[in-house]
Amino acid sequence: MRKLIFVFVLVASFCTGVSAQSSILPDEFGAWRAEGPATKITPKELGSNWGQGTGAEQVLQESGPQAIEQRSYHDNQNQVTLRLFQLKDSTSAYEFYTFLLAPGMRNMGVGKDSALSQYDGRILIGNLVLQASLSPQTKPESLNDIVSALKSKADPTLFPPLKEYLPTDWRIFGSEKYAIGPEAFRSAMNSLGQGAYANLSKEIGFGDEDKAEAILARYQGQHGSGVLLLLEYPTPQVAENRLHHLQQALPVAAKQAGVTVERKASLLSLVFAPTSQMHAEAIRDAVNYETEVTWNEPHQTATDPPLVRVLYKIFLFTSLFLVFATLTGIAFGGFRILIKHWWPGKIFDRPESIEVIQLGLSGKKIDPSDLY
Repeated sequence: MRKLIFVFVLVASFCTGVSAQSSILPDEFGAWRAEGPATKITPKELGSNWGQGTGAEQVLQESGPQAIEQRSYHDNQNQVTLRLFQLKDSTSAYEFYTFLLAPGMRNMGVGKDSALSQYDGRILIGNLVLQASLSPQTKPESLNDIVSALKSKADPTLFPPLKEYLPTDWRIFGSEKYAIGPEAFRSAMNSLGQGAYANLSKEIGFGDEDKAEAILARYQGQHGSGVLLLLEYPTPQVAENRLHHLQQALPVAAKQAGVTVERKASLLSLVFAPTSQMHAEAIRDAVNYETEVTWNEPHQTATDPPLVRVLYKIFLFTSLFLVFATLTGIAFGGFRILIKHWWPGKIFDRPESIEVIQLGLSGKKIDPSDLY
């Protein structure tokens, strides 16, 4: 019985060790120490109030969750609870990260992409999205060490280029929403007050064929506001095809309100709820998107050298060739004369190797040596 208990304890310790080693969240970072092992949780165990807007579980499933961990830390005075979402790639992680954003948040200042509400932070690190529940006394910058600790475990793939196309002027922080699927798109439209156009997801072309990507943001300027939607497609031809679908699918009320679809190469743009057509055009003009339709191969410009230099090189190399030919002829002739002097009739001009055609009119015996 004791042996069985001993074996059970060893197996339990081994499983606990393996579970701890497979955890993504570290045991400590900076001044923070874990209060216990990381807990693996499922999407259903998250509850109903963990995400921003509606359809949180559907958006998470669309983003492709690989693992969800939760762990609490303390630094003797403060406490923080971290919830980590591991997504299938950095693009899906950016979609899920923007889903967790909401207007009114401010830049957390932790890493390149982070946002902070009153006591709740979101941090994007490669294919990892981190939620941090902070105590009132906790400073956000104290979480810089967790970003450094997770970078080595995150996917280093770059985020989608569409992220950089959004204009920065007049943009309301936290209103950015990125979508690579219909669930995230519908949730984004609802969160920005444009739920009437959420069904446009059917005409946008999310899926394996068109591979559409969408990003939205709300803009508020001195003279008006609007919600910008950018749609990117693999080729201009696909974008042109989708432009006609969207124009036909736009409700009459949207067209009367001034909503139009414009194409620039592979990018489509729409401005919803613009306060004026001028403001909508100003938002569109600020989009940071440029395309190059031609490919300039590397080349160099050839220029003719001066005529004097050309003539100089002609005379120089011709003279060198003549000198070389003369010296080679003298060397070969001298070598032949010496061989014939030292070994006459042995190597060159041997009588048995010479055939001379003579008429023989004089009756003299033919002697090949008569030639020399």
